[in-house]
Amino acid sequence: MADQSFLAWPFFEERHRQLAAELQAWCGENIHDAHPADPDAACKALVREYGRAGFLKLAVSDGKVRPDVRSLALCREILARHHGLADFAFAMQGLGSGAISLFGTVEQKREWLPRVASGEAIAAFAMTEPECGSDAANMATSAMLDGNEWVLVGEKTYISNGGIADFYVTFARTGEGEGARGLSAFIVPAESVTVEERIEVIAPHPLARLKYDNARIPADAIIGEPGEGFRIGMETLNLFRVTVGAAALGFARRALDEALAWTKERRLGSSTLADNAVTQAKLADMALAIDASALLIYRAAWQQDEGGVDNRRAAAMAKLHATEAAQSVIDDAVQLHGGAGVTRGVKVEELYRDIRALRIYEGASEVQRQIIARDLLKGGRA
Repeated sequence: MADQSFLAWPFFEERHRQLAAELQAWCGENIHDAHPADPDAACKALVREYGRAGFLKLAVSDGKVRPDVRSLALCREILARHHGLADFAFAMQGLGSGAISLFGTVEQKREWLPRVASGEAIAAFAMTEPECGSDAANMATSAMLDGNEWVLVGEKTYISNGGIADFYVTFARTGEGEGARGLSAFIVPAESVTVEERIEVIAPHPLARLKYDNARIPADAIIGEPGEGFRIGMETLNLFRVTVGAAALGFARRALDEALAWTKERRLGSSTLADNAVTQAKLADMALAIDASALLIYRAAWQQDEGGVDNRRAAAMAKLHATEAAQSVIDDAVQLHGGAGVTRGVKVEELYRDIRALRIYEGASEVQRQIIARDLLKGGRA
């Protein structure tokens, strides 16, 4: 990491500074800019390597202590600064197993969490459906208890790690009530799920549409109690929401690195692009946006770790600002590169594709604005 001055902020402890130094050194030796020809194989390999290095223990709770959000955010920022797929592989292990960490039984935790933390098992979080994106309360996938088994019927789409996961934490309607009150969460092994379609997106990573065709799983595969699924899903997403902003921050920092290097070298007559006043204004705005994002992210992460504070608004602000600001920063970096900025193989072009999805998944920007506004209208403290 080129600039570690922000680690002196009071949000951090010495253990966070040590983690940042350790992970940065590891990335320097193990993460490369080259885009993998096979994202599936690359993602699996990254998960194994994170497991061997011990980093997944930061993303995957032992079932007793909640993950440290500042550590998660630092890891995602550093990994994203190196490569988008490196961040993806790390983050999905945490998100995919988060419901088990927070709400699973002792047996569920013993069966799955050590395997996820070691990189032996790949996890996935299956909530989104073709007819309901952010409106999870209206999902249609159903689960019915038949003797000592649950039978699941329905579809999920845009599921990260779809096609390579060993299990899917799946949310389905069990009918205890209308809307959000009638959902439950289940651990569904990959062999019970049909991968209907692999989905290709602008920043390639494992993604799929899944079908549950009378998928049968044991009665004890339910996480928590029937009807608790919506709360389980939202609390899992809330735990990791700030870290999405941290990934965006990593992308933005890398974009600024690339812009600085480019403008210092790019000649304009007898001077460089960096000598131009318009260029300097852009660089200043990029740096300002990055620091504002970092402050919001690590404030919210610190609040989550400290506990005792309802920080939904702070988390929403962090995710919203960091992802929107990163999009702007990266766009400026592309603009400063000129034609090179839209050329395949140039880092800022890759970052331009990497950042776009972060403004959508785990709560789109429009949803974050609703969370902020509703908290304000209820009289929430600033």
